[in-house]
Amino acid sequence: MTARCFTLTITTPSQIVVDRLAVSSIRAEDDSGAFGVHAGHADLVTLLSASVVRWRGEDGNEHYCAIDGGVLVVSGGTDVSLACRDAILGTSLDQLETEVRRARAAQLDAMRRARVEQTRLHAQAVRQMLRYLRPPPKQGAAQ
Repeated sequence: MTARCFTLTITTPSQIVVDRLAVSSIRAEDDSGAFGVHAGHADLVTLLSASVVRWRGEDGNEHYCAIDGGVLVVSGGTDVSLACRDAILGTSLDQLETEVRRARAAQLDAMRRARVEQTRLHAQAVRQMLRYLRPPPKQGAAQ
């Protein structure tokens, strides 16, 4: 790692997406707008909105990560950490857009299936309660 680089770590609750990667710059966005971070940046903690975080690697190539909001921390001008709920990596904006659309469609499908299952379980519980709450039929009564 050169003197003009610092490390980037991106994590979600379930995985480490980027692990101490050497980068030369980062662009992110919080509620006040877009901002950049370079080596030697002052310590910073900020809440990021749902957006695309960009960084330039030590090799000069740009990389992208779509996040669903998160917390960005700059420590000592040499380490940047980003904790977010969900992160999708991409090598180009077009490829990232495709991945985000695919992930969003899968998420919506899973939510639909969960709602259907929830409705089915609710109806089953109501039927079960009604069966126990109804008085039993009288013996010898005409049906």
